Amino acid sequence: MRIAVDALGGDNAPREVVAGALSAARDLLHDELLLVGKPDSVEPEVGPDPPANVSVRSSGEAVGMDEEPTATLRANPDASVAVAARMVREGEADALFSAGNTGATVAAALLRIGRIEGCRRPAIATVLPFHSPMLLLDAGATVSCRPQDLLNFAILGGVLAKRYFGLDGEARVGLLNVGEEPGKGNDLAKEAHRLLDESGIRFVGNVEGRDIASGVADVLVTDGFTGNIVLKTAEGVAREILSMVRSAMTGDVLSKLAAGILRPRLLGVRDTVDPENYGGSFLLGVRGSVVIGHGNSEAAGVENAILGISLTGAGLTEELQRALSAQSLRVSEGGSA
Repeated sequence: MRIAVDALGGDNAPREVVAGALSAARDLLHDELLLVGKPDSVEPEVGPDPPANVSVRSSGEAVGMDEEPTATLRANPDASVAVAARMVREGEADALFSAGNTGATVAAALLRIGRIEGCRRPAIATVLPFHSPMLLLDAGATVSCRPQDLLNFAILGGVLAKRYFGLDGEARVGLLNVGEEPGKGNDLAKEAHRLLDESGIRFVGNVEGRDIASGVADVLVTDGFTGNIVLKTAEGVAREILSMVRSAMTGDVLSKLAAGILRPRLLGVRDTVDPENYGGSFLLGVRGSVVIGHGNSEAAGVENAILGISLTGAGLTEELQRALSAQSLRVSEGGSA
């Protein structure tokens, strides 16, 4: 795969972004990494002897984290994320990674790459780092959704989960709701439940917030407003619990002894819930693989995001398109919408 990396996007760019890309490149000998940014900013970080599969592509400045995405992209068509997206559209790259302004990455993907046929709205799919990891979408791309959008998200998420988690069978899809019963929730949830139940996918029904981490589903769908709150709540709670455990283990001598014994296990828990180990979130519904990193990503997070792109393999967009087309064909032949 040829992966265009927005080398200027993110709080720690370009140093951490380039460092993560270089580290990933050494493992991905058959992939090509294209670092997009101002050469005088990127090339010093690349150094004089980069891996053979790394090169620099010239662009303008990055879109700032506090800038209005669409207006800024229209005013600055050579912004680094816009150039990277254009490379995907023109076939120079197969995938795009950016840890910059999330809104700008979504806007660049929609304006420069475009949506796949049959997908009205895109979705951000992100891994919830529990003992049994789950793919949550939408995590913030589409705040207001229609029931059909949630069905599309379920189809797209199922395809990605099967690749990302290496599932043998079809992904189990759940609908985030306030109760398990089919009649629970608002109008959006009720109609989405009906569509999902009649769609032919492996739908496991409604999933309440308390059951998200139970491993009942591989994919959890909801609107972008709710999903973004769920994601940030999960990350915040995980950080707070780890902080509480750390405090409890640094008290008296007995606590410190216990901490020494439990340290390997605690480090494993920390690594499980650390967003850096998952790297980024996939923007599904556009004609190309687009992955969005955390704004404060360091080298490890960038590296893991790029490795995640390679892990899903080439042809993801085509498989997503086939899945949506198959659902449309099912409807036209008399199945459920």
